[in-house]
Amino acid sequence: MSVTLPGPTLGVVGGGQLGRMLGEAAAPLGVDLVVLDPTPECPASPVAREQIVGNFDDPDAIRELADVSDALTYEIELADPDVLAEVADEYDVPVNPDPGTLRTIQDKLVQKEALADAGIPVPDFIGIGGEKDLKLVVEELDGVMLKAREGGYDGRGNTPVQDPEDAADALDELGVDTMAESFVPFERELSVIGVKGADEVATYPVTETIHEEEILRASVSPARTDDETLDRAHRVATDVLEFLDGWGVYGIELFETEAGEILVNEIAPRPHNSGHWTIEGARTSQFENHIRAVLGWPLGPTELREPTVSVNILGDVDEPEEATLYNVDSILEEPNAHLHWYGKKQARPLRKMGHVTATDPDEDADRDVLLDHTESLRDGLTFVDSET
Repeated sequence: MSVTLPGPTLGVVGGGQLGRMLGEAAAPLGVDLVVLDPTPECPASPVAREQIVGNFDDPDAIRELADVSDALTYEIELADPDVLAEVADEYDVPVNPDPGTLRTIQDKLVQKEALADAGIPVPDFIGIGGEKDLKLVVEELDGVMLKAREGGYDGRGNTPVQDPEDAADALDELGVDTMAESFVPFERELSVIGVKGADEVATYPVTETIHEEEILRASVSPARTDDETLDRAHRVATDVLEFLDGWGVYGIELFETEAGEILVNEIAPRPHNSGHWTIEGARTSQFENHIRAVLGWPLGPTELREPTVSVNILGDVDEPEEATLYNVDSILEEPNAHLHWYGKKQARPLRKMGHVTATDPDEDADRDVLLDHTESLRDGLTFVDSET
């Protein structure tokens, strides 16, 4: 393989925070980004060569993107896999990860069925045909997590149902196209960021993920669990990567059960929030490796540099307001802390606005202490000016 610079133009469906961080990683590689996003001046626009304003599944907008790109990828699952496949053939532009993989992953029931058929361990699940089905499943499993089959993320599209009498309200909330999963008595939640390149596969260290109200709040790497569990999680993630088609980064969310099993929760065919720690904590970030992978370039090393914690900055507001972050100095003054601001113009309740990462050069660092320290740095930030 021969790589020359300046590099190609990469078209990205989606221009949110993931697109922004892809742009930041692309520039040193000599790669130009063009993003497609319906929000004018989207978060990725300051670091992209160009933004095409259009819906993620707009065939004409995707064709416009393909016309100016040497390769296509996506940073959001709302892209249309059928349109991407058509455009790839029409413009002779490679799309990665493969549109067929996106099609499988978009539907959570299809995703779970495919994983189970491949022998990959997953929680018990079943498709729901209506209120009667849901009531029976809730009674049989003593409560379930009801999930919209498509479109849910960041806690949206999921709701626990523990009483059969709540079935109708849950279906009204999520719609009839749902699936139910048994509650998993887990010890902790884990994540593995995997990368499939043209001729190689790599994984990052197993990371512990901390959620509240179904929203990721913090990532701790390496995970605070035993070596045997880390090995099992790595093996399951490797099996998942073998099952998937197409180059690129995949976020693989896992449960470590109280019985010591590893079960696959969900897969994202793109860089993932649980991998943001790799920007400072790994030798090559997930964003750089996604660019390398989808362009068919050699992958960068994925080893841990040093223990790392990343915590999300969420919109701490009661209603939408202009996004202004105060008290940033305390993080900028901290030698091992790093602030990432996503450039969203409006703060909304629990919206992901940025993240704070802290590292510790001691490879035996106490990750409990590091997590507490990083959270305290994040908690010092505010969307309200304390001087007014």
